[in-house]
Amino acid sequence: MFMRLSLKKATPRQLELLVWLFVFLITFMSYLPMDGFWQALIYGTMNLSFYAAIIYGNIGLLYPRLYEKGHIVLYVLGSAALLIAVGVSRTWLSVTIYNRWFATKPEALDIWSYLYHSITGVAIFVLSFVFRIAMAYFRLKRQAEQMLEQKSQAELNLLKSQVQPHFLFNTLNNIYYEAYREAAPQTALLIGRLSDIMRYFVDESPREKVALSTEIKFLENYIALEEIRIRHGVTVNFHKDYEGEPFLPPMLLMTFVENLFKHGIDRSATGNSIHLSLAQQDGHLIFTTENALPENAPAPNKRGFGLQNLEKRLTLLYGDRFVLTTNRTTTHFKALLKIPLV
Repeated sequence: MFMRLSLKKATPRQLELLVWLFVFLITFMSYLPMDGFWQALIYGTMNLSFYAAIIYGNIGLLYPRLYEKGHIVLYVLGSAALLIAVGVSRTWLSVTIYNRWFATKPEALDIWSYLYHSITGVAIFVLSFVFRIAMAYFRLKRQAEQMLEQKSQAELNLLKSQVQPHFLFNTLNNIYYEAYREAAPQTALLIGRLSDIMRYFVDESPREKVALSTEIKFLENYIALEEIRIRHGVTVNFHKDYEGEPFLPPMLLMTFVENLFKHGIDRSATGNSIHLSLAQQDGHLIFTTENALPENAPAPNKRGFGLQNLEKRLTLLYGDRFVLTTNRTTTHFKALLKIPLV
């Protein structure tokens, strides 16, 4: 059971080392009964080195650099050269070590010995493909497990992150009831609007689409909270004309409303007014905003970052099936957005 758990948590590199350890033990044990410990150790280590030279020479060098790039003839020639080089080296080293330390009668080098080790290397060469496939499988399996772990961790982090907003919502609701009970209905109403805005950000804005009525309520709550910051007040005209319950991506209209309060209000003057219109027409949603410009308002050279980012988002959502225009005169600024309702 412990071994199974350890293998499950092992990295591809660790599994690779375990495979080589297993091969070494098999080779070592096959030499041990007849040749003794030291000869088995030396020959086991030497053979393992030559196996590794064939396998990594193929899957680490020849296969990716020649075969995968379409150089088939060079790959065949390179593979043959690798097998011959390893076979010759293995034969010479085996006989040299045997004659120097272990032989009672020296063994001669001949062509058949070289040929034998070169041919037996072919089996190791073929096994190198199995080795490559097995290692690739374990790497993919490990990556899949890591992705599942990351997904689980992300879900846990999401659950944790949701605790704080909901705690804040509950706190705002408690403050709302306290303000209402203490005869401050306007304060209670504003707290309720703030709570609705924050709930929109948490619950609705991550969605692909939201109901138009939800988007309108969000805009109205935002406008109400902005109004309290204007010393002399502002007249807001919001005309709505649509049927049913169309859906649209969240936060598409917010940029226009933000610009109204950021650039279209003179906080030191009286008589500020803004106009918003939302209409459904021929399968499209048309949203317009208009405001009077403050005196001596500087003329911008180009669209602000808000409108630029909105245009990029609209392009991703609708391609060229939308209209976004702005028109500035000496006294007024008007913006229009037309998007398809699908």
